[in-house]
Amino acid sequence: MTDLELWSYKEIAAHIKVQPDTVRSYRKHGLLPPPDQVESGKPFWYPDTVRAWVASRPGNRGRRQE
Repeated sequence: MTDLELWSYKEIAAHIKVQPDTVRSYRKHGLLPPPDQVESGKPFWYPDTVRAWVASRPGNRGRRQE
């Protein structure tokens, strides 16, 4: 996986096994890191940004990342 790849709400949702609307809610409530890039008003994140965020979330200690 390369840092040039960007994830939308859909890819983040698939990674953490929730619905995209849940990820949108996380962002709305300030629980998601700021987007790495915004294109045409749509936010995108690098996979490494998402993985670091997932690893730091409460309750995720010791869980294996896929």
